[in-house]
Amino acid sequence: MPRKRKLLAQLSALQSDSSFPSFDALGNLNTKPDGDSSPKSSKYFAAEKKNSSHLEADFFNQPCISLAKSFLGQILVRKLPDGRELWGRIVETEAYLGGEDEASHSKGGKQTQRNAAMFMKPGTLYVYQIYGIHFCVNVSSQGEGAAVLLRSLEPLQGLDAMREMRSASRKGPTKLLKDWQLCNGPSKLCQAFGIDKTFDQRDLTQDAAIWMVPGPDLPGEQDVVATTRIGIGNRGEWTQKPLRFYLRGNRFVSVVDKKTEREMAAMGQLSC
Repeated sequence: MPRKRKLLAQLSALQSDSSFPSFDALGNLNTKPDGDSSPKSSKYFAAEKKNSSHLEADFFNQPCISLAKSFLGQILVRKLPDGRELWGRIVETEAYLGGEDEASHSKGGKQTQRNAAMFMKPGTLYVYQIYGIHFCVNVSSQGEGAAVLLRSLEPLQGLDAMREMRSASRKGPTKLLKDWQLCNGPSKLCQAFGIDKTFDQRDLTQDAAIWMVPGPDLPGEQDVVATTRIGIGNRGEWTQKPLRFYLRGNRFVSVVDKKTEREMAAMGQLSC
């Protein structure tokens, strides 16, 4: 059975909530003009909380590169203040190894007030701001100052809420965002999930507003593309190290590396 059909079959076995009340606290998310307040979810997803279990500390307690790959296919869950939940499948990550990694905020083992979360126990969120306005979210791993950047999600549940929060963060008149545009980048992901600096240093295994659950259909090594990280500037040899990982063929990935995919296919490392 193809991977997409298998995912559909597994997810359809679960039951989602049929009601999705209006939400005003994070961007005036109201019901539709016709009075339909039901949630708009991905057709590939249905979930019931009692059928899912949080990823525990043991999962996060692994080396940075291993964790970055292991995140692919797992589900990030964000519970909004009114009780509604946003669900997204992780499809793209980047590993930042700390220490000798010239692109890491903790390079040289330097610990500051800003990057303190990178030195905390595995599973701790590290949220930082870029350009003074956008946020990015990382998860600490094994290794001094090592963490994984969550780059892109495949939205699964609460798409209308994500769309409203994304629109609220953009200036001026905006076009309606398509599903694939909601979380295809680290700052977009944070906007869509309402993640800001207040989430810094939170524990994914303990927090009531954000956590992860196991994905129903995890990828194999042949489904994962390893390529260079994005937007790190000139960091010597570290600029070219293959520390970004994404799911091949997933349209919610922020940037596809066709050259690397062709090379891997030629070496027989990618499935058809």
